[in-house]
Amino acid sequence: MRQAGRYMSEYRSLRERYSLLDLCRTPDLATEVTLQPVRRIEVDAAILFSDLLLPLEPLGIKFDFVHGEGPAIEQPLRTEADLARVRPFEPRQSLSYVLEAIQMIKHELGGRVPLIGFAGAPFTLASYAIEGGHSSSFAHTKALMYGSPAAWHRFCDTLAGVIGDYLTAQIEAGVDVVQVFDSWVGALNAADYREFILPHTRRIFEQIAPLGVPTIHFGVGTGSILRELREAGGDVIGADWRTPLDEAWTRIGADRAIQGNLDPTLLLGPLDRVFAATDDILARAGGRPGHIFNLGHGILPMTSLEHVQALARYVHEKTRTQ
Repeated sequence: MRQAGRYMSEYRSLRERYSLLDLCRTPDLATEVTLQPVRRIEVDAAILFSDLLLPLEPLGIKFDFVHGEGPAIEQPLRTEADLARVRPFEPRQSLSYVLEAIQMIKHELGGRVPLIGFAGAPFTLASYAIEGGHSSSFAHTKALMYGSPAAWHRFCDTLAGVIGDYLTAQIEAGVDVVQVFDSWVGALNAADYREFILPHTRRIFEQIAPLGVPTIHFGVGTGSILRELREAGGDVIGADWRTPLDEAWTRIGADRAIQGNLDPTLLLGPLDRVFAATDDILARAGGRPGHIFNLGHGILPMTSLEHVQALARYVHEKTRTQ
């Protein structure tokens, strides 16, 4: 996850000339950034270079990326009236540059590896729009969710419809797999997830199910709600590093695949520790089909490219002998 990024010198070179949104909105640049890790690392799939916040602007929620701070929403949504002003849009028009990038990437990959597309899930998109950026408490989001449940559900229903259409358009453009990122949904307990989120996320997976591509459902800090994530949908459920892989798989169920779950910060340490932790994850998977080895979240910017390369090689060496 987060294959492309600041840990790669070629990406930093582009970022000296272009903003993050420039890279996302310019198909040939998005194509180049998507291909950078494929050229340098033994990955088994390419991940579309984009950003999960891109649907916010056509929804009428303007944002930008502030250097050193991350995304910033120009006017955060804080009232029922704010939520009511949000209107759906047609992704094939408003996000056509993403679809064009997908077609270019598929052509450049030439079948070498599959391409993973993605979109943000309702809680994560809603929390960015309401908080105005990243949050540790999600206080504004939860205040609206608890205090104005009808408005919350209408808002999330709009988000789910747009996300479902967006992923459908990505599949039509050529992606081989789609991943739904609910990065911050771990802020909810199981009861709140069931009441406020599960119906909307399930709607997304139900919409794209007839299209026949594999689906991945991922969140951070979701150890206590893995059963609920499974119920919401996804052929593959992501698990972060806080829950041992075998325990997470038991919660998810043997009939689903699992993605995970090395702590990304381990890559900042010595390789012998990285390999020992990798061995533990592979042992917990036990050679069962359906395990996608991955980090428990994205690669950190200060990570050594050589460590990422070594990890990918090591996983392939270990699993090819099984």
